[in-house]
Parts: sequence; structure tokens; C-alpha cells
Amino acid sequence: MTANFAPLTTTNPFGRPLFNDPSVRKLARVGVVDIGSNSVRMVVFDGAARSPAYFYNEKVMCALGAGISDTGRLNPEGRVRALAAVARFEAIAQSLGISPLTAVATAAVRDASDGPDFCADVLRETGLTVHVIDGPEEARLSAQGVLLGWPGSYGLVCDIGGASMELAEIRDGHVGKCVTSSLGPLKLQSMKGGAKARKLYAKEVIADLHEQMGEQKDRLFLVGGSWRAIARIDMHRRGYPLHVLHEYRMTPKSVRETVKYIAKSEIEELRSACGISSARMVLVPIASEVLKALINQLKPKDIAISSYGIREGMLYEQMPQKLRDRDPLIESARVSESKDARMPGFGKTLYDFIMPLFKSAPFATKRLVKAASLLHDVSWRAHPDFRAEVCFDNSTRANLGGLSHPERVFLGLALMYRYRNKPDGTRFDELLELLTPEQRHQAEILGKAMRFGAMLWMEKDAQLGEIRWFPKKKKLELRMHSSAKPLFSEVAESRLSSLASSLGAEVTVKFTKPSKEAQAD
Repeated sequence: MTANFAPLTTTNPFGRPLFNDPSVRKLARVGVVDIGSNSVRMVVFDGAARSPAYFYNEKVMCALGAGISDTGRLNPEGRVRALAAVARFEAIAQSLGISPLTAVATAAVRDASDGPDFCADVLRETGLTVHVIDGPEEARLSAQGVLLGWPGSYGLVCDIGGASMELAEIRDGHVGKCVTSSLGPLKLQSMKGGAKARKLYAKEVIADLHEQMGEQKDRLFLVGGSWRAIARIDMHRRGYPLHVLHEYRMTPKSVRETVKYIAKSEIEELRSACGISSARMVLVPIASEVLKALINQLKPKDIAISSYGIREGMLYEQMPQKLRDRDPLIESARVSESKDARMPGFGKTLYDFIMPLFKSAPFATKRLVKAASLLHDVSWRAHPDFRAEVCFDNSTRANLGGLSHPERVFLGLALMYRYRNKPDGTRFDELLELLTPEQRHQAEILGKAMRFGAMLWMEKDAQLGEIRWFPKKKKLELRMHSSAKPLFSEVAESRLSSLASSLGAEVTVKFTKPSKEAQAD
């Protein structure tokens, strides 16, 4: 039993759950404000989960940095909009009982001559202190946001804002060198000489950044709204079926083709087709020029989009190290089970019961088996006719870190089989193309194993039986205590037969008598 999923390096992902630990419960609500060059956003995290749960999320496009290259000052209209946005956010925070917010400002405010005046206005009108961070600190926080989603990841993080672009090295769960530049599309927008001058300038700046950072041919993680917009266009161009930006992968060749596609497309039609705001779309052609130059210079192995950035990095900053080290997928699945399952804690019992089928599987597969076992019952409130589809939707579109697109689909398909013996002819058929035939088959086995195991008992820490799997002999054996015989009904027998059929195995059922010691107890 194997699957070609990428390993995720973490420390003891199957250890004791941490979300109820006192040091973690302090993060129950964390509110942050990011005053960027193009937008101002507030996010309130339900921070006890290892994957960020967005309790509240609101963005206002202010374009604070528009025209700053010419005037050296913040955009006057944007300044008014940004101040109003921060005042609203602080009022919301007070109503939620999480005031004061943690607020940071980036390139536009730190570069503008009236940046200090703007911060003083915010303090006077809202009581909120704005922390203006420098470029390397912005790079570090963005890199920490990536680590929130990819523990143990390695490569180069590139965060593009309206007025700057930062690079940060990540390796073994730590942030290394950090550098900054002025390659923000709002700044480049008014550059004299047009596209030719911008491309030459971008090439020169990126060559200098490359020299500072050294060779970086591992994965390139892209953070920022302009990069996400380009990824949406890449999805549209390719006809990609899963419209989830986080962990979306692109190759250098695909990026170059998308840059050409943007250049020859009618911008308004492309904006409408891809669901991108007008304020963002104006900057996309310029950002795509920068991205092409970046790819040509750095030559990364592959490219991944991160929906996590500076705001998530601020959450990561407040996490105890023992929570940082945990697998975000497993910890989030545990939180979901504790809140939504009929029998919280049974997921571990189910996992232990079905693990003999996956004892030779690689770690990357075992963590998906663990996550599926924890999530197998969290959608029970859905209508029975649609429960299988709800499970698939929840898994493929949930805001989870540490989960690639094929792994999302694998998890969704396994949970669909948990509730439906033959999930053929669903509206998700196109998404299944992201899996290999072997991965689909393995998801089927996992789902049918959960479907059978969940029917036998739902008692936490139950010890009523076990399954044994002999893959070379193609023999599946169920052993149960005789006291559990009434649980092995006609329907349960049918589900066991279905599992055996998927394994291509002969099945044997044995009922054993309790030991004398157990009878005496």
C-alpha cells in the first residue's frame, strides 16, 4: 500500500492534542491588522488550532502607496480610506472583546514622508499603535506565515506588496537571510519609460537580490495578492479543476506561458473570467513582468502559492514552539473532531483498527489515514443523501495547511467512500483526475475500511476486535470477541465483503472467547 504524496517533516504529529493546553488556549482569539501599500486588512484568528481558523476577515483596497514614487507621500484618498478602515476594525475588535489589535504597516507607510503623521492620526483616532516594520522584518514575518502552512519546508519565500518585494530563505523550520526591494507594482506603475524600462529595472534589481541571497534553486513560495491573482489566471488558462489557491503549484514553463497569456488578453474580460477585483487587476500585468524576471533569474525547481503571509506570520510569532512543531493537518482534524463528531475520541480507535491495512505505507500516507479517521464523522449533521458530497467538499476546500491539492482530493475521496460504497457519477469526477489510479484505489480502501469499522462500535478506546491483513497471501481476517457478535450484522458483513473485494482478498471472520481473567473481571 503506497502513494506518491510528499512527506511533511514534523515532530511527533500523532502525539497528545495540544489545542486545550493552557499555553495554547491563550491564542483563542488573535486579531491583527496589516496596513499594506495596496490594501488594509484585519484578520481575527481562532488561534488555538494549528492551522489558522479565520474567525473574521475583512479587506479594504486603499492604494496607500499609489503615486508615492512621484510625490514621496501617501496617496491622500488612500490615506482617508485607510484611516476609516482601521477605525472600523478597532471598533469591531472592541465588540469582539479582543481589543487592542496588533497592527503593522509596511512599505508605503515606512517610505512616505508623511508616514509618521498617518500613524499619529491612527493613534489619536483609534488608540491603536501602528508598528512600522522594515523590509527584512516584513520578509521574516511572511516567511513565518509560510512555515505555518508548511512546517519543515525549505526554499525561498517571495512576498510582493504594492510598493515592495521581499525575499526570505526558509530551511528546517527556520527563517534565514531576508532582503527587500522596491519591486512593488504600485511603485513601478508610474516609472518613466514604460514596460521596457520596468523590465530592465526588474532584471537589474533581481540580479542584485540573487547575489545577496546566493543560489536558490529549491521551491519558490509566492506570497501576496498580485501573485495569487496570477495563479488564478494560470488556473483559468489551464482549466485546472480545484480552485483553491493555497498549495497551488506552477512550473517555470507554466508561469512564462501565463505571462504571455496575460499580455495578449483583454484585461477586463480576463478580470471578469477569473474573479479578480479591478484594483488588483490593474497591477497584474506589471506584477507578471516581475515574476517572469524572477523565474528567469532564480530558476526554481517548482513554484507554490501560499495564502499565508505576514498576518499568519504574526500568529506564528505568538505560538509556543511545541505548537509550531505540530502537523497543522492533524491538529486541525483533532479540533474538528472535538467540536463536531458524535463521539469525540473515537477517531483514534478507528485509526488503530484500520492501520493494519496501511502498516507498510509511507509516513505521508499514514498522516492522511490519521486525518481521515479523525474527520470521518464530523459531517454527520448533513442530510444523509448528501453527506458523502459534503465530506468531499469540506476536505477539498477547507482552509487547511500541510495539505497538497492531490492530498485534499485523496482525503475527500476517502471520506466519500466512508459514506457511499460507490461514489460514481458525482460532480467531482473532474477533480479525481488529480490522483493517480493507485491513489484512487487506496482512497477507496481507506474509505471502505472506515465505513466498516465505524459500524462495529463507536465507543472511545473500545477493544472488541481487530483486523489482520496478509497482503502477499491476499487474506483479510477479522477477529472479534464473541461478546461483540451481535454487532456483526448482515449490513456489517456486506461492508466487510466490499472492503475485501477492493483489496482483492479472501475474508475470514473469527469470534474468540474472552480470557478467564477478563471473565473474572
